[in-house]
Amino acid sequence: MGFIYENLVRPALFKMEPEQAHDRGRTALMTMGALPTLCKLVRRYNQVCEDKAVKLFGLEFPNRVGLAAGMDKDGEFPRAIEALGFGHAEVGTVTPEGQPGNPRPRLFRYPEQHSLINRMGFNNKGSEVMLQALSKNYPKGKRGIPVGVNIGKAKTTPLDQAVDDYVASFRTLADQADYFTINISSPNTAGLRDLQGATYLRELLQTIRHENLSHAKKLGRDPHPLLLKIAPDLTFKEIDEIVGVLLELDYDGIIATNTTIQRPEGFKSKETGGLSGGDFIRRRSNEVINYIYKSTEGKLPIIGVGGIDSVEAAGEKIDAGASMVQIYTGWVYRGPFFARELARALKSKGEDWI
Repeated sequence: MGFIYENLVRPALFKMEPEQAHDRGRTALMTMGALPTLCKLVRRYNQVCEDKAVKLFGLEFPNRVGLAAGMDKDGEFPRAIEALGFGHAEVGTVTPEGQPGNPRPRLFRYPEQHSLINRMGFNNKGSEVMLQALSKNYPKGKRGIPVGVNIGKAKTTPLDQAVDDYVASFRTLADQADYFTINISSPNTAGLRDLQGATYLRELLQTIRHENLSHAKKLGRDPHPLLLKIAPDLTFKEIDEIVGVLLELDYDGIIATNTTIQRPEGFKSKETGGLSGGDFIRRRSNEVINYIYKSTEGKLPIIGVGGIDSVEAAGEKIDAGASMVQIYTGWVYRGPFFARELARALKSKGEDWI
């Protein structure tokens, strides 16, 4: 199936403008997700379940491969994601109100490097629309895989009011999220990465944690797992500061890493935005993962993201200290059944990669 995609389907898609191809794929996945019987049949072929469920953050995952945020921005097709072999889906990034994102063109391909550059700018329909989509199409309690909700700051919200955006989206989506990821690391919303600094970070994470605990107490249930997604462009000193706050506030995990604003030597493009996919981000995310794993002695669970376009690249993330992985750009280049390939490989390696 991978041969067919890479030699027939992908060339046709790559003749389209990148965001047009993304929209075509989104439409196909939404159509598939609206057909439960079809999803059930496809799932029988694709879903890989490890001998024992992967237990992390108090949740159970059938396998170690997830879909990173950015593909399903509005929670429109997680049922299709499950059918295609993923062990979890992260939807978003979502903001309290819908916003159009940055002007087009804002997505660019670099096939020789298996890379993308995007400056999408958190284009999404808003948290209320996501709530309706998840409630209708893939409601909590009737899922085969966990669904994480990735939340962010709106473009027009000042940094000193950013926490209000995160809390608003949390409140709206708390009943449909299996876990939340706080995204402070996208390079495509002006000032967002400043939230990774000491000036804003503690207040932001502390406020979200308080909201989470209050919501859980009110409903008489466990609080949601909370994760933080960080940039690969941080210094090790900055990573130390972030990890220290996460451990102090008892956060459940970290996602390493988002896209990078750096460029590898000889990279020709002058387009701005976050670079994903390829060896450059693969190596850097591995360094960050391994640093966090060693500095915390494995106490802070890590989801590894960045440059996974092969079984070997996924294995490197696990070797570096990640408990699970997420893919995005690799899925674009390797096709719809790539998650199944990775999940089967990680399962077959078993304790060798864990």
